[in-house]
Amino acid sequence: MPPQTPSSPDQTPLDFAVMRRFLPYLWPKDAPALRTRIVLAMLLVLASKGVQLSMGFVYGRAIDQMAPGLQAGVLLPIALVVAYTGARFSGVLFDNLRNVVFERVGQDATRRLAEHVFAHLHQLSLRFHLARRTGAVTKVIERGTKSIDVMLYFLLFNLAPTVIELAAVMIIFWMKFSAGLVVATGIMVVTYVVFTQRVTDWRNTLRAEMNELDTATIARSVDSLLNYETVKYFNAEERETAYYSKVARRYADAAVRSENSLAWLNIGQSLITNMLMAGAMAFTVWGWSRGQFSTGDVVFVNTLLAQLFRPLDMLGMVYRTIRQGITDMAAMFDLIDTPAEVVDAPGASALRLLGGAVAFEDVHFAYETERPILQGVSFTIPAGKTLAVVGPSGAGKSTLARLLYRFYDVTGGRITIDGQDIRHVTQASLRAAIGIVPQDTVLFNDSIGYNIGYGRADATQAEIETAARGAQIHNFIAAQPQQYATQVGERGLKLSGGEKQRVAIARTLLKDPPVLILDEATSALDSRTEAEIQATLESVSERRTTIVIAHRLSTIVDADEIIVLDAGRVAERGTHAALLRKAGLYAEMWARQQAEGDEGEAIAAA
Repeated sequence: MPPQTPSSPDQTPLDFAVMRRFLPYLWPKDAPALRTRIVLAMLLVLASKGVQLSMGFVYGRAIDQMAPGLQAGVLLPIALVVAYTGARFSGVLFDNLRNVVFERVGQDATRRLAEHVFAHLHQLSLRFHLARRTGAVTKVIERGTKSIDVMLYFLLFNLAPTVIELAAVMIIFWMKFSAGLVVATGIMVVTYVVFTQRVTDWRNTLRAEMNELDTATIARSVDSLLNYETVKYFNAEERETAYYSKVARRYADAAVRSENSLAWLNIGQSLITNMLMAGAMAFTVWGWSRGQFSTGDVVFVNTLLAQLFRPLDMLGMVYRTIRQGITDMAAMFDLIDTPAEVVDAPGASALRLLGGAVAFEDVHFAYETERPILQGVSFTIPAGKTLAVVGPSGAGKSTLARLLYRFYDVTGGRITIDGQDIRHVTQASLRAAIGIVPQDTVLFNDSIGYNIGYGRADATQAEIETAARGAQIHNFIAAQPQQYATQVGERGLKLSGGEKQRVAIARTLLKDPPVLILDEATSALDSRTEAEIQATLESVSERRTTIVIAHRLSTIVDADEIIVLDAGRVAERGTHAALLRKAGLYAEMWARQQAEGDEGEAIAAA
């Protein structure tokens, strides 16, 4: 499982590995139109740099034409000044046209990466999602996908043009001035880059710590808000606020250290560039005093260096952004690299349904190796029959449903549907054949109609309403002001437990699967509603292979077979009447529930 914190920014080999994985998003093979946009954008970059470099020549020539005695030819310096301003405008024009052309490339790359990560997360196992914090995963994905657009922009339109401009400036200095000025410029650039790299690496360490604390802060806030009701149950508002404040304070301290380090970086960079400016200007003024250079040459050198310093000033920020982008993308690629625990076998075929007979054959399973859950469970459900599973809490009842859905693979034995090992068929075809009404129903933060319609993507409104009637919830929905457009809230919190469970039943009825799992399907319902829905579920089960995981034994007395799980093993099996005659664990559970029911009726009568 990948780490929850960003990768260290000091891992240079990792940087190159991330950059190699980043290239396909920069130059997508299946998108020639995007490649054309990149080429056009780079041509606009070259045009912009060419125009900007010409500005120094034009400006210097205009100054030379303003020497005493040349007033009669004033139109020439005027034309040169106009040309200079035109070149300035052209540089802005080309830069913005470049942005317009490239914007689609950056957004498309971000979209592709986000879709890839989102799809992969849905392929990961239930074990992965139970162990991760949703807020932390969301933050990693957000930072990683945003970084690709920024990295594309800076690599293509700042770093590459800066290298081109530096090379051009040094060639001009060599041809027009002296090798000494070239050497001085080279030393300045190398010193600037080394200084920026060293300080930025130090800052990245601080930034990584800040990101880690930022992720922890977001994760804590999301976790606390998702457990809003639990916080209220235990009067823990102050406790939650204090814990959040502690994490947020640590983040603030880390952010202060990070921002203070930026000041030292800016001071050092400015010192290096201004020392070169002072030396270069002094050199050209000295050459002017000896008649080697004109007044325009002094202005020319100043203009070239000022233009060079502008992207160099950005270079520190670019380097920091790229390194931070690599750090963020590395954390996201760690998510992508997380292998799926449950995958389709090579050459897996679709499940061939011949009726839906289900068999567990000597099934062993453990979430953790040291704590076995199922220990040699075997049973068979003929097509169209109903098997009820009962037993104490922790006996492994709900695990049977997770294994049948193949959220996990068995560690021993096998599970078959119509004689086919479910590990040898595609997961999509397997899950298409199974429907479930879970004990804990979680709904999308959308309308009731959307949540019921989620059972089948192509369902019509009439089919959704028919399913709602079957689940005894249509009348409730029809009574709402917005009816099927009524919003259920996050995780369905605007509905009661019984209403959520009826939505889950309707959703499964709409799917109309040949294999049905009822995992405590009526546990959150009152007795009257339970009786109504129980009749519906029994009629639906008549033509399906059904597994009923039950706590209330009164709901499964008509099952074709009942098995009693205890400590991961089948302790008893048989019909309701046969198990009562055995006077074993099932009979004991039945007697206890009957006594509890009688006691409840007596209290209600009183």
